[in-house]
Amino acid sequence: MNACWRTGRLDAAIAALSPELAQFLLHCWPLLGRPAQMAPDKAQGGGDWTIWLMLGGRGAGKTRAGAEWVRALATGAQGPAAGRIALVAESLSDLREVMVEGVSGLLAVHPRHERPQWEPTRRRLVWPNGAIAQGFSADDPESLRGPQFDAAWCDELAKWRYAEAAFDMLQFGLRLGTHPRQMVTTTPRPTALIRRLLADPRCAVTRMATVENAVHLAPTFLEGVVGRYAGTRLGRQELDGDLVEDRPDALWRRAAIEEAREDEAPPLTRIVVAVDPPASSRKGADACGIVAAGLDGEGMVHVLADESAQGLTPSQWGARVVALHHRLAADRVVVEVNQGGEMVRTILATIDDGVPVSEVRATRGKWLRAEPVAALYERGRVRHAGAFPALEDEMCDFGTGGLSSGRSPDRMDALVWAITALALGPKETAPRVRRV
Repeated sequence: MNACWRTGRLDAAIAALSPELAQFLLHCWPLLGRPAQMAPDKAQGGGDWTIWLMLGGRGAGKTRAGAEWVRALATGAQGPAAGRIALVAESLSDLREVMVEGVSGLLAVHPRHERPQWEPTRRRLVWPNGAIAQGFSADDPESLRGPQFDAAWCDELAKWRYAEAAFDMLQFGLRLGTHPRQMVTTTPRPTALIRRLLADPRCAVTRMATVENAVHLAPTFLEGVVGRYAGTRLGRQELDGDLVEDRPDALWRRAAIEEAREDEAPPLTRIVVAVDPPASSRKGADACGIVAAGLDGEGMVHVLADESAQGLTPSQWGARVVALHHRLAADRVVVEVNQGGEMVRTILATIDDGVPVSEVRATRGKWLRAEPVAALYERGRVRHAGAFPALEDEMCDFGTGGLSSGRSPDRMDALVWAITALALGPKETAPRVRRV
């Protein structure tokens, strides 16, 4: 069924089935769901979890996964049926419109013969076998004081106004059965509670991106929304399901980078490609930082490309540098010579001896070199012509002790050299204007 979905042959496949078999298959979640939408087991590294945290982008299929998980619990499809289930939404409106009556909600995922009865005045679902799911609003944490459950589904936890209070109160109610469990479906935000769950060894984490569910989404949404926001901070959070946050002591802030983003650069008077060469091409070695930037007539710097790569041979990343230089009609390549810089000149000359190369030498630490560049960002003198997720991750994770991973910030180093050459170094005369 999934294969038919992905190839656009679902309608034809269903038309060839008997009505009874078609109804069965349309509600057979093990056949319809993607692996990421299935509850983790030990074979998937899920272990003996008590919390299943599903982080996903908009339209990634989180609600369907949550509704199907509750359906399996209530009907006993995957073991003994759960008798009491809590459904906790951001508000009572979300409870009804999304979790219960939504297009992927609990009523929709059940075939008619096993569909529960929705009692809106009591905010509960009652299954034919006697299982009950009670609805709650996270805006009223005290409403969770008293009831008890053997399972719970929490939707959009990262948006809850009183998240800590509501979630903590729910934990006291999960005291029925031999192994109470709960599922959390949410688009991630860097809240204290989400961080706490990610660090909890009892929490199994699943991540899903919007594009994984593309077959069920409108083409205009994919072209307009996904195309526009892909790679930006908002897109990574709302489409990719990434938890995007700043490091407290970092030189750059994501909010400032977002404010400095533009769709394309204006006509530029000077363009450089900066290279931070790696000492080795072996597996696991530092990446070769390759970043291009340009200067406009008003003195504004525009970051144009991040072609950094890891694991390439010198001839491979050299070819990448030369190709970027020609594609952007750059004025020159700026190379750091502290670590293999002289070799870079030789490599580039072997590929194209017409590429002009300038050598720069680091005489100060990375933090001191990066500070003046970060100051240009603060003064609004640098813009990003597009989204560069990997580069921006390094920028917003670079603190006084370097990257939190301990690795070398090769992309950021190349960025610093490019902007330094354009806005903090000696000025060139006779500028030429061209569009990128």
